[in-house]
Amino acid sequence: MTDTATAETAPRTDLFAKFDPIIQTRETLLASGVEDPYNLVMEKVLSPTRAICNGRDTILLGTYNYMGMTFDPDVLDAGKQALADFGSGTTGSRVLNGTYQGHKECEDALKEFYGMDHAMVFSTGYQANLGIIATIAGKGDYVVLDIDSHASIYDGCAMGKAEIVPFKHNDIEALEKRLKRIPEGAGILVVLEGVYSMLGDVAPLKEMVAICKKYGAMVLVDEAHSMGFIGENGRGVAEEQGIMDDVDFIIGTFSKSVGTVGGFCVSNHPKFDIMRLVCRPYVFTASLPPSVVATAATSIRKLMHGSNKRAHLWENSRTLHKGLLDLGFDLGTPEPQSAIIAVIMPDLQQGAMMWEALLREGLYVNLARPPATPANMTLLRCSLCAEHSEEEVQTILQMFERAGKAVGII
Repeated sequence: MTDTATAETAPRTDLFAKFDPIIQTRETLLASGVEDPYNLVMEKVLSPTRAICNGRDTILLGTYNYMGMTFDPDVLDAGKQALADFGSGTTGSRVLNGTYQGHKECEDALKEFYGMDHAMVFSTGYQANLGIIATIAGKGDYVVLDIDSHASIYDGCAMGKAEIVPFKHNDIEALEKRLKRIPEGAGILVVLEGVYSMLGDVAPLKEMVAICKKYGAMVLVDEAHSMGFIGENGRGVAEEQGIMDDVDFIIGTFSKSVGTVGGFCVSNHPKFDIMRLVCRPYVFTASLPPSVVATAATSIRKLMHGSNKRAHLWENSRTLHKGLLDLGFDLGTPEPQSAIIAVIMPDLQQGAMMWEALLREGLYVNLARPPATPANMTLLRCSLCAEHSEEEVQTILQMFERAGKAVGII
């Protein structure tokens, strides 16, 4: 009886205890009186650049809606028609009942957009990285990756049980040193990103891919934050740097420039289609609703002819970057490299105060903090849109000036 009683009354370990430091940080932040930066509600979205947020008419500068496709009339019409014709969802996996005509059309649009032989659509961009990396790099293989890689990349490595070999961010020499140490004959996948999402900086893909080929490594490039915008045809950094034919896999997402939700991988590898039978996040997940793949396919085809939008977005990026530097803000890159401009904050408290001051001005940006950010930075991440007018960019700069002076950052 004593042993039984002891077993029944023994205290259990609180599985949430590991989160106590995060809980305490959040409680301390909110106790200072600032608005919760991670509980914003958009009551109504007015356009790609404006919404009613927490009851305020707000300029959106933190949505990844780089090409402003979320309200494109052709995109909306395609979604409405597919919803009427095919219903609200597939209720099944792609390998069972979940492949509709729209899924094939979406993959055809991707193959045309990238000029590649194979395309595979996933239910999210996260699943695309998780599935492709975990499936092609397994136990005994090596994944060499930039230390600032997205969480989905790290999770793909963990799921596949490959050996993870990180190297210093955007460091070409560090990449080669890691490749030199890998045992001869081992399978190697190098994972790089075209644009890194926190600072908005671009990878030196041309030099890195050349080194990867020298050591017999396959290369996967995540172009989530460059698709649609960077490169002559919007194919991303690999296109801009002239190495499309040297990259084995390109991963991307529909939740940025495409303006909807989903993920994909394109490739010229002759055996790529076997992934449809062996990639668990593809096989065991319900496929995207017909309305979503219809909007994605329509948006992708329109992005092929988006040169004017790309030019305007670059102009917006240059204007905002220079304006913020001139005001005295510390930025993540010395010059604009993408549609992302990171404004470095002194610490989390002041970052939250600045975020709130901007929201009260009528501007939404992302407040990013460790561990998501590199080098323990707290930053305000600005994601520009091709639909931001010149006047809106000037208004944004005025808002930053007033908020920065009110908080004491500039």
